[in-house]
Amino acid sequence: MAKISEVFGGAAAIVKGMGITFGEMLNPTITEDYPDAPAKFQERFRGVHELQRDENGLEKCVACFLCAAACPAQCIYIEAAENTDELRISGGERYAKVYNIDYNRCIFCGYCVEACPTDAITHGHGFEIASYNTSTLIYRKEQMLVPMPAGAHFPLKVEPSGESDSH
Repeated sequence: MAKISEVFGGAAAIVKGMGITFGEMLNPTITEDYPDAPAKFQERFRGVHELQRDENGLEKCVACFLCAAACPAQCIYIEAAENTDELRISGGERYAKVYNIDYNRCIFCGYCVEACPTDAITHGHGFEIASYNTSTLIYRKEQMLVPMPAGAHFPLKVEPSGESDSH
């Protein structure tokens, strides 16, 4: 008697599985038209990093090195420089003179984004970075900076005080 119930149980499982399979066969196929049409991503997609600017066009990165410290792959390299009164690059005392990310090593974990106190680094939606040459996978700051916002005057330079301003 136990053998008969085991056979019926197995047959019921097969029928249930085949029912799901045939049900899926009747649904329409969903196909992406990439590369002919742009790919559609979820908002949370972690693509190539972007370095953000504020509304005045200043870089948000203040070279605090927290992103490089948080990176488990050690793929972020930063060199800091001081802002001067004549030339202001960021809103803080320092700015990132050199900001490189080695995508040969990056695992797109997002720890650098979470560690940044000024929201200077974010994940964009870029994903087409495949290359046969590994040296092209080291992105520099200039490649990651977002475009200048409309109406921004950058770089901010202090106007030299001349004698023509006196009355």
